[in-house]
Amino acid sequence: MLSIGGFSVALALALFPGSGDALKEGDCEVCAAFLGKFYQSLEGNNVKFNSADIEQALVKLCKDAKGKENRFCYYIGATSDAATKMINEVSKPLSHHVPVEKICEKLKKKDSQICELKYDKQLDLTTVDLKKLKVKDLKKILEEWGESCKGCAEKSDFIRKITELMPKYAPAAAKARTDL
Repeated sequence: MLSIGGFSVALALALFPGSGDALKEGDCEVCAAFLGKFYQSLEGNNVKFNSADIEQALVKLCKDAKGKENRFCYYIGATSDAATKMINEVSKPLSHHVPVEKICEKLKKKDSQICELKYDKQLDLTTVDLKKLKVKDLKKILEEWGESCKGCAEKSDFIRKITELMPKYAPAAAKARTDL
C-alpha cells in the first residue's frame, strides 16, 4: 500500500470515487428523461412511495411506452417479454427519493446498453419542408404518431397523410403551416 504523508492512497480512492462513475452530460439520456417524467408523475398522483407500488406503476407505464422508452423498459425488465428483472434497481431507490441520475449511474454499471439509448432527433414540423424529407423519415413521423399509411405508394401520399394528421398530433405545426 502506498502512503503519502501518512494518508494511504487506497483509502483516498475508497473515500473519493473517481469521476468515471458519474454521468457525463448526455449520458443515459433516455434513462434520465423517462425516470424523471415517471418520478414527477408519481409525486403528482400522490402514489405511496413504497417499492411495490412504484414497481406496479412503472410496469403500467411501460405497457404504453414506445420507441427508445420501450427499449429502456425492456432492459430493466418492466415489459412482459423482458429476459431480465432489474426493475427493483429502479423502484427501491425511487421509494427513497434517490435522484434519477444516481439510479441511472447504478443501472449503467449493471447493463451499459441502458445508457447507450438516445432519443431520435426530433424534426421541427413547423419549419421542415416535407417534400425534402426521405420517405423513410416520413414513415418515421407517422410511426411516432402511432399511425400508418396503408395504400401509400408515392412520397406525395405520405406527405398528404402527414398533413392530414398534423392538426391532431402537431397542432402548432399545422397552425404555423396554414399561416404561411
